[in-house]
Amino acid sequence: MNADAELLNFIYQNSQMGVETIGQLLSISEEEDFKNHLSEELQEYKQIHETARELLNQHGLKEKDIGTMEKIMAYLAIDMKTFVDKTPSHMAEMLIMGGTRGIIDCIKRIRQYEGESKEDIVSLMNHLLKVEENHLDRLKKVL
Repeated sequence: MNADAELLNFIYQNSQMGVETIGQLLSISEEEDFKNHLSEELQEYKQIHETARELLNQHGLKEKDIGTMEKIMAYLAIDMKTFVDKTPSHMAEMLIMGGTRGIIDCIKRIRQYEGESKEDIVSLMNHLLKVEENHLDRLKKVL
């Protein structure tokens, strides 16, 4: 796979995981302010996901969804971790942990494909990184 395909599919899968994870937490959360916060994050991930899909198509590349096993594992992990504690603070902590991993992966990918990927793809990757960092800053206030 070439650098453009790998980077775009990383963005596509990362944002897909964000959409699915936040969607699941929205259905679990009972606190209205936190649900509003999650809804805002969900919209940002959906926008990035759609942009990644469009860029994949524009560049003649195939979309690579998250694997079924990975989806199931993420769903079960969230279900187990929120079974006893459904507080916004606990959910924010979960999202911060996942978001931190996402930031690390974004930075690694940006450095890995620096100079190899097209400008529009790198720009979307940098946008995803900024969104992830912004989400973490906002989630810290919920702790």
